[in-house]
Amino acid sequence: MTEHPDLPGLQRRLAEFAAARNWQPYHTPKNLVAALSVEASELVEIFQWLTPEESARVMDDPGTAHRVTDEVADVLAYLLQLCEVLGVDPLAALSAKIDRNEHRFPAPGADGTP
Repeated sequence: MTEHPDLPGLQRRLAEFAAARNWQPYHTPKNLVAALSVEASELVEIFQWLTPEESARVMDDPGTAHRVTDEVADVLAYLLQLCEVLGVDPLAALSAKIDRNEHRFPAPGADGTP
């Protein structure tokens, strides 16, 4: 069974992978955001013409599931690299965003009204 590494560990592995190939000069915020956009688009492409029902079953086909998993990994890799370069803690950023959204979009009845 594969152990799930922590976020800093993954970011360190990504940085070491890039360093071993001398890719750091290319890992500018602009380039990482562009690569992130391309990878997100490749994920969208898998779902583009599927019906809502087909999209809900996309992981049932092993070949498609593999493609989805790979694209999710690519998106996450570029996002983590961007966070590393910019000094953004992605988990803290997400937590703060959820807090703001809870205030902006209260759940029905959260303020005591039905």
